[in-house]
Amino acid sequence: MLKPIQIKENLYYVGVNDRSKELFENLWPLPKGVSYNSYLIVDEKTALFDTVDICYSDRFFQKLETALDGRQLDYVVINHMEPDHSGSLGLLKAKYPNVQVVGNKRTADMIQGFHGITDNVMLVSDGDQLPLGKHNLVFYLTPMVHWPETMMTYETTDKIIFSGDAFGTFGTLDGGITDAQLHPERYYDEMIRYYSNIVGKFGSPVQKALEKLNNLDINYICSTHGPVWTLPQQIEKVVNIYDKLSRYEGNEGVVIAYGTMYGNTEQMAETIAHELAVQGIKEVIVHNVSKRSDSYILRDIFKYRGLIVGSPTYNNKLYPNIEYLLSKIESREMKNRYFGYFGSFTWAGAAVKRLAQFAEDTKFEVVGTPVEMKQSMQLDNYTACVELGKAMAARLILDRKQ
Repeated sequence: MLKPIQIKENLYYVGVNDRSKELFENLWPLPKGVSYNSYLIVDEKTALFDTVDICYSDRFFQKLETALDGRQLDYVVINHMEPDHSGSLGLLKAKYPNVQVVGNKRTADMIQGFHGITDNVMLVSDGDQLPLGKHNLVFYLTPMVHWPETMMTYETTDKIIFSGDAFGTFGTLDGGITDAQLHPERYYDEMIRYYSNIVGKFGSPVQKALEKLNNLDINYICSTHGPVWTLPQQIEKVVNIYDKLSRYEGNEGVVIAYGTMYGNTEQMAETIAHELAVQGIKEVIVHNVSKRSDSYILRDIFKYRGLIVGSPTYNNKLYPNIEYLLSKIESREMKNRYFGYFGSFTWAGAAVKRLAQFAEDTKFEVVGTPVEMKQSMQLDNYTACVELGKAMAARLILDRKQ
């Protein structure tokens, strides 16, 4: 029998770890796995917050039954309907037929669509409250963080925010559940990768959600992925991470993403990277798009203000992996990036022209003069790459004075 983990009096963790799945949403690598977090408050009334992926429902129900200790489940609050969190809802309703499902109007539409559930559904609006006894719940609608039905639930007595996917991370919970029980630093990059991959398009809705939370006193952040944040300095840090990412504010540094077939375009990337270092830019991240998943490249683009992309001409277009990466950047509607670009060709050049179109479409600030190389590196190409590196470094250094 699997047992729940008590986070504090009357609050239990009944979530699970997934160490088997290779790709989150069948897109994003999970080398460190992922957790699906669900929580239970036991009071005069009992309330469950989200469920777990249906693949792990057996473990989830063992923990839930033990935590309930023979009591009925009164409420299940659905903060987010994505199947990794609502997947076990149909089974939960079968097991506890009198449970009231709590969600907003958008949630109700999805509950019916995914699970055929229409009875005992309690609709809530922004600011509505639900007393459990000693504990009281307040609901805050946070649409498009990152689905239209998403909401957060605030418990007023112990000052807990059940935040849905917000403030979540990739990575399993290995032993510890709270940030006080583990080294939270190992989750920061995975939080940024989670945000950039999953939430990244929705900067404005995230800002609106943060405004709603701004005046709340928060002692616990219970996300649906990753650790429970309890330490004041950690709560401040993870909220600041979301604030900065949703404003598209990058740190000083440059991501160089390039495609290469036979190494010639790679030489251009290496030359630019070295010059950036010579000019005093210490955070230079170089990605060969054929060797590195877009998941990590997007993470780094969200982290740093400088972006330089290089591509050979391929079938009179961009290198396919570069084309794919650029489409993902565009779909996230990123802002506030400095952009440089370079390309190569053998008999007919197209890559640089297409990178210029990307710059125009994204409205990134173009820095330096684009470099186009025919066939292999010559002195003039080398010098042009050095100048591009210098220009990007100068633009970043200018920000230090502001």
